[in-house]
Amino acid sequence: MAKLKLGTIEDDKPIKVTHELPASVHRDLLAYAEILAQETEQAVQDPVKLIAPMLSRFMAADRSFRKARRARQRPSGGEG
Repeated sequence: MAKLKLGTIEDDKPIKVTHELPASVHRDLLAYAEILAQETEQAVQDPVKLIAPMLSRFMAADRSFRKARRARQRPSGGEG
């Protein structure tokens, strides 16, 4: 079986976000949850909880985003 990009889900303090998903994305999310449960031997009680780690993984893998974020976090030297 192929190794999924997501592993076990960390428990973190949630922030409520409401968003509608296309039906095809929801079906894929359910399928992903089933496969992840088989691969990790950890039941996924609520597939919606996969969305946050998926987004985190996506942003962590986006080199342009990381570069732009670092640039924004650097202190600007001329103000004071």
